[in-house]
Amino acid sequence: MDLYSIKGIKELLRAHNTAPKDRLGQNFLLEKRVAVKMLGATDVSLKDTVLEIGPGIGTLTKELAKSAGKVITVEKDPVMVDILKETVKDFPNIEIIQADILVLRQTKEFLSLSKFKVVANLPYYITSPVIRMFLETKNKPKLMVFMVQKEVGQRICAKPPDMNLLAVSVQFFAEPKIVSFISKGAFWPRPKVDSAILKIVPKKELSPVDSSLFFYIVKAGFKQPRKQLVNNLMQGLKLKREEIETWLHKAGIQPTKRAETLSLKDWVSLTKSLP
Repeated sequence: MDLYSIKGIKELLRAHNTAPKDRLGQNFLLEKRVAVKMLGATDVSLKDTVLEIGPGIGTLTKELAKSAGKVITVEKDPVMVDILKETVKDFPNIEIIQADILVLRQTKEFLSLSKFKVVANLPYYITSPVIRMFLETKNKPKLMVFMVQKEVGQRICAKPPDMNLLAVSVQFFAEPKIVSFISKGAFWPRPKVDSAILKIVPKKELSPVDSSLFFYIVKAGFKQPRKQLVNNLMQGLKLKREEIETWLHKAGIQPTKRAETLSLKDWVSLTKSLP
C-alpha cells in the first residue's frame, strides 16, 4: 500500500473504520521528498535514538527507522496506534507508545532518555507547549526537527525589529532555523496554511542569568507590544518611571523603544542590570 497517495491513505483509514481527525491535527504527508528533507535535517545515524511525536500512519516513521538505531513513537490516537502497528511491523527498531506527549514527559521512561533527537509534525495547538517542554527539561534532546505552521516557524526565528515573546523564549535556550517551506498541497487533508520544517538545536551553554527573572522581565516588556518599553515595564514590574528609565539607559536601551526591537542580548543585559 502506497502511504504517500491519497488513495492508499483512504484505504488504510477505511480498513480501520476511521478518518482524519481535525482536532488532533491529522494531515498526512503525500510527498516523499518532504520526508527526505526532514530526515536530512535530523541527520540521523545508527547511533541515534529518535523520539517521534504524532507518527500517524507511519510514513515518516519508516524513513527514520531505515537510518536510526531506534525510533520511539508517541501517538495519542489509539486507532492510529493500531494502524502504526500494521504499517511498521517489519521494523524491529521501532517502539510504539500510546500517550499524550505532554503527559509522558513526567514518566521515568521519558526522563531516562539521553542523547536523543526529536522529530514531529506538530498541530498548531501543541506547538509551543511541546517546544517549551523539551527546551526547559534537564534531559534536552541533541536537536529537534518539527513540521510547524509557516507563520509559527517565522515567529520563532524572528530577529529585531520583529521579535516576539515566543522567539525570545525559544532563542534563550536554542538556535532555531527554518530548513524549508512546505506547501499545504503536500498534505491530505489539505491544511489551510503552508508549513515549515523547523530545526532547533539546544544551546550547550545558556546566558549567565537567572531564567525565572529573565522571563519575568521579558513577559512584562511584551505585555502590550505596541506600547513603549518604559510603559510596559512600569506596569509589569511596578516600578516608577524614573527607575525604569535609569535602568534602561544603564543597559544602553532607549526607553521609547518597543519590545519587538530588542535583541536577546538586550534582554540579557536588562536582566543583569536590574536595580
